[in-house]
Amino acid sequence: MARTQVGIIGAGPAGLLLSYLLHAEGIDAVVLEARSREYVEKRVRAGVCEHPTVELLREIGVGTRMDAEGLPHHGFSLRFDREDHRIALSELTGKTITVYGQQEIVKDLIAAHEAKGYPVEFEVSDVELHELSGDQPFVTYRDADGVSRRLDCDVIAGCDGFHGVSRPAIPADRVRFFNREYPFAWLGVLAQTPPSHEELIYTHHERGFALHSMRSPEITRLYLQVPFDEKIAEWSDDRIWSELSLRLEVDGEFSLREGPILDKGITPMRSFVTEPMQYGRLFLAGDAAHIVPPTGAKGMNLAIADVRVLSRALVELLQHKRSELAESYSDTCLRRVWRAEHFSWYMTSMLHVDPSSDDFQRRLQLSQLRYTASSTAAATSLAENYVGLPFE
Repeated sequence: MARTQVGIIGAGPAGLLLSYLLHAEGIDAVVLEARSREYVEKRVRAGVCEHPTVELLREIGVGTRMDAEGLPHHGFSLRFDREDHRIALSELTGKTITVYGQQEIVKDLIAAHEAKGYPVEFEVSDVELHELSGDQPFVTYRDADGVSRRLDCDVIAGCDGFHGVSRPAIPADRVRFFNREYPFAWLGVLAQTPPSHEELIYTHHERGFALHSMRSPEITRLYLQVPFDEKIAEWSDDRIWSELSLRLEVDGEFSLREGPILDKGITPMRSFVTEPMQYGRLFLAGDAAHIVPPTGAKGMNLAIADVRVLSRALVELLQHKRSELAESYSDTCLRRVWRAEHFSWYMTSMLHVDPSSDDFQRRLQLSQLRYTASSTAAATSLAENYVGLPFE
């Protein structure tokens, strides 16, 4: 049996960042993670960091490698009608985004925990949450050696993702779910080749959406819209490159650089929100509470925004015995969550080909794209949401 102030379930960006922020304020926390350290440090996920995310990582002293290796971007391209239309993020908002992989942020946060001796337990199993409605919640689990443990807490933070144990621990009659599944998925590949363009390219094509991104000057990240029930075995490397070439083709100078594909997989597209994001002494953050389609690059950034709010609320609750911020945590976060859900839906709807749509709907898509590319007001709205709204 052990005791801490905050038990954190999940060692993704949300859980690790929350732990680090709390320790910096003198609050004890323990992070419990089902996977191995090697797994979480190699798990390829999001790659676009919003301006507020970058500023926060710098502020707390874990942004050194991000500043050295991350790729700042001042804009991105909307590609349709075989033309590029640049959204000038810096000119429109005065801010940038930074391409830096989620797994790299996880590595940096784990290294920072290790350097300061903050506890993170990997490869735990049989995690269960108890007594959440009272003021003495606790967690039971088996450690990496299979030994049964109990962790008594003042608060539990569920940062263990969509398939974790935290959200299901809330009684069904105390929570409501909002869900939308899309009739397509993303086939994503990681390729060992320099990027073909200096910025991201979001492409609307009659064959389906495509995205050109990157992870480093030597590694390119690319995506294709595919049917929601598509099997990865049906996509050879040659077929992937051929389809990417067709969808990214443009009038003018552009050549898609090909190379060995290091990894490929298919990701379903969905929107999901949990209301409220708290129950008793359990607070949900990140994918445990909400999912956005990746088109708007909001998932990891939303998790970090949640944690920013939660860390301040828990400092007030546990150090100063003031509960107002903790009680309003869900309402505060959900304002940003629904804004991000709308933006992600908007980007997804504008850029993808819905298999059930007719010619009328597709003409509407092109009209929206042309307006966004030609109107300063429309482009500014897109850019403002894309670079990230200020933290609450």
